[in-house]
Amino acid sequence: MLTVGSVGYLGSTPATSVVGLASVFLYVLPAFVFLVPVSLVAAELASGWSGGVYNWVGEGVSAPMGLLAVWCEFSQTIFYYPALLGYVGGTLAYVVDPRLASNGVYTAAIIIVLFWGGVVVTSRGVSIVARLSSSGTVIGTLIPGAILVGLGVIYLLQGNPSAAPMDVHHVLPPWHGLASIVLVVNSFFTYAGVEVNAVHVDELHDPGREYPKSIFLAMGLVLAVFVLPTLAIAWVIPGQDISLTAGVMQAFDSLLRHFGASFAVPVIAVALAVGALAGMIDWLSGPSEGLLRIGREQGYLPPYLQKVNRHGIEVHILAAQGAVITIIALLYAFVPTISRAYWIFTVMATQVYLIMYVLMFIAALRLRRTQPDHPRGYRVHWLGLLCLLGGVSSLIAFVIGFVPPSQLGHQSPLVYGFLILTGLLVIGIIPPLLLDRLRKPGWKAAAAQAGPDG
Repeated sequence: MLTVGSVGYLGSTPATSVVGLASVFLYVLPAFVFLVPVSLVAAELASGWSGGVYNWVGEGVSAPMGLLAVWCEFSQTIFYYPALLGYVGGTLAYVVDPRLASNGVYTAAIIIVLFWGGVVVTSRGVSIVARLSSSGTVIGTLIPGAILVGLGVIYLLQGNPSAAPMDVHHVLPPWHGLASIVLVVNSFFTYAGVEVNAVHVDELHDPGREYPKSIFLAMGLVLAVFVLPTLAIAWVIPGQDISLTAGVMQAFDSLLRHFGASFAVPVIAVALAVGALAGMIDWLSGPSEGLLRIGREQGYLPPYLQKVNRHGIEVHILAAQGAVITIIALLYAFVPTISRAYWIFTVMATQVYLIMYVLMFIAALRLRRTQPDHPRGYRVHWLGLLCLLGGVSSLIAFVIGFVPPSQLGHQSPLVYGFLILTGLLVIGIIPPLLLDRLRKPGWKAAAAQAGPDG
């Protein structure tokens, strides 16, 4: 259940639903070649080396690569939050006026206001974050997802035709080159984050038997949670009309109106938004804290960014992150369509995160070879095969991410690829290289003095 709760939200389903029945393939393939390898390999690393991805990659590859890995884990959220809050904005539009879901200025304002509101809440301390985020998965994913699927099934049983073909001829995406399968990148991002649960492997009575079983059970639950709502959207909304930010509410709006229950649309919208915001707040208190810890222990961060408030929250890191996210949010007002902006930021977040996973797989292989006798609470079978499968699939998804998807209309491949590469370099790769190159001995010494700043 921890794995199910950590891998995403219903906002990721519209991007895949545009291909109809083929969305099942786009979920199942990454589940086997990415979700399973990441979960099992991370479990071995977590049971042998505490401290998370920095220590894993630092021990297995090098300290600078460890910094790059932990930075990627943190910086992908800079693209993730605008995409997530763009979905929240599109969802909340159905409380007031659905037409706002396609308004770039409205979306930018929602992203900025909600993100900084999340920073204020997070800065009050971890306990309040835990209370807000604990029920987010149930409120914003499981219950609405079940309602959406239930309404969709009844809709079909009444004899209504599906908006997308549901026959065997549409099980696979039509092949028109790489551009026709780019949406598979969305599934990789949906499954990203499963490694955070690997720390619990030592709590099992028999990790060698129980953990693999739990991962495959979780994979089945994850596929049910995301595949079925994705299909429900495809049943009622034609692919060319699906909004990547408001697609879930488009389906709810259509189904609830069909059943004469349109009064429930605002209630569903608020539930989805609350669930997504709870997840965002939970993430706010995680990657930034990991970066702070490494920045202090290894002296990678300037003293200013090592400061915490009286609740122990890294407010200066969050503020710097918020400044960048505010600039990114403003781009929603200038990108031609909201769906295109959402997709671009989702791809950028995925690209940055995949770098971390490739480094993790390399580290696992090297640690098994260089430290074979190091104590591990869990030792995964076929580690080499899993690392090869996960690493190669991550690299393939990384390359595919530079290709504009055909489902979003004509886009210049060169301009699109350059935009993705620029975001990847400016946010994901150059900063950790500069922090490693420019760090000073005094930065590590400053950690002992970096107490509350009020």
